[in-house]
Amino acid sequence: MELARMILMRIQVTGIATLLVLVALILGQKGAEARKGRILESFEYIAMSCRAHSASITDFGGIGDGKTSNTKAFQDAVNHLSQYANDGGAQLYVPAGQWLTGSFSLTSHFTLYLHKDAVLLASQDMSEWPVLKALPSYGRGRDAAGGRFASLIFGTNLTDVVVTGANGTIDGQGAFWWQNFHKGKLKYTRPYLIEFMYSDNIQISNLTLLNSPSWNVHPVYSSNILVQGITIIAPITSPNTDGINPDSCTNVRIEDSYIVSGDDCIAVKSGWDEYGISFGMPTKQLVIRRLTCISPYSAAIALGSEMSGGIEDVRAEDITAIHTESGVRIKTARGRGGFVKDIYVKGMTLHTMKWVFWMTGNYKAHADNHYDPNALPVIQGINYRDIMADNVSMAARLEGIEGDPFTQICISNVTIGMAAKAKKVPWTCTDVEGISSGVSPRPCDQLPDQGPEKITACDFPAEPLSIDRVVLKSCTYRMKYT
Repeated sequence: MELARMILMRIQVTGIATLLVLVALILGQKGAEARKGRILESFEYIAMSCRAHSASITDFGGIGDGKTSNTKAFQDAVNHLSQYANDGGAQLYVPAGQWLTGSFSLTSHFTLYLHKDAVLLASQDMSEWPVLKALPSYGRGRDAAGGRFASLIFGTNLTDVVVTGANGTIDGQGAFWWQNFHKGKLKYTRPYLIEFMYSDNIQISNLTLLNSPSWNVHPVYSSNILVQGITIIAPITSPNTDGINPDSCTNVRIEDSYIVSGDDCIAVKSGWDEYGISFGMPTKQLVIRRLTCISPYSAAIALGSEMSGGIEDVRAEDITAIHTESGVRIKTARGRGGFVKDIYVKGMTLHTMKWVFWMTGNYKAHADNHYDPNALPVIQGINYRDIMADNVSMAARLEGIEGDPFTQICISNVTIGMAAKAKKVPWTCTDVEGISSGVSPRPCDQLPDQGPEKITACDFPAEPLSIDRVVLKSCTYRMKYT
């Protein structure tokens, strides 16, 4: 028995010693990994392009304490990673933390990825925001006659760029800018959160955007744009905090997004008065689907008012708006020129609205006094169908331009429940022409009912646009810190 006990004790001692050796080896290995760089994150997302090279903002001196400026770190990181543009591209990873930064510019074949607990905080130091010239299709800034501050995330003449994350956050800290705007203290137009100019193949997805100084997402003079899975939130009284504004762009897809803002949730644009007419670049081939909007003082979808380069072939479906001024709004005026045509909307669900439909040819804001009052817009081929609305103050306010009526309007299969204190006359129509079918309450005489057999008369194209044929890839990464 004594011999057995001694053997057992030796086995236990040996086992403990072996365990200690193994622990030491593991700790030593981990220490070595810590010195060399250790794996911190494994993550996966879908994108237009995956990248061959990756780095973290911490590799370039970034500090996520919410106080240290990281503007230089972000720009240094992008500049360094640009060397891989022709070698599989590069990705910049932003880990959990609060990353204070001013404006920085991206490069081609590049991905900016935000961890779910990463927050980009927009700097309130105006020296960290370069000033750019006014957009040529606008002729001036929107807030002031001069130039404009560069957007927080900016890019021009780029191709193949992805800004995405695991629903990471970009916080514009807009109150600082809103106060200065209201006090008239800004010499330049407020910055946007994300803007790409003259660019192609751009993806913006799976992010939360908060409190933008002005517009949130602004692709301009660009093509092949995918905006997907975006949450945008700003106070409903915040000035000009439009959600997503495609501007003189071709082949754009906006989907699966939730927007609460102080202005239009989506505003489609193409330049302002004589400047937009001269620049002559329309927005066309735009798809909007599965959008939820809350905007008590503006529209779920607005076309204009800056539409002087033209707006054509817009397709919107499966739209929900709650406590929003209007479902679809077309804004233009004498002097705008341009056109809004071939607009297709179906499948809207609207709750507590001022108007379901609003068109106006009397939106008088002009870039300057040099516009041509004889430059009349063409508004035609407007199709709305399959719409349910409740608690509505007024069904529609449709106001064309005398001598320049809005034509080929088609509204079908629409049921509007009026609010208890609704206007006595639910429809007002001047200088408009079109048809209707299966619409309640009954539309104005300028939209005569064609009978129930025409309830599907309003067109919606069956052939998909090329942006709907874009195939996204699954990208998997294992990130290391240094």
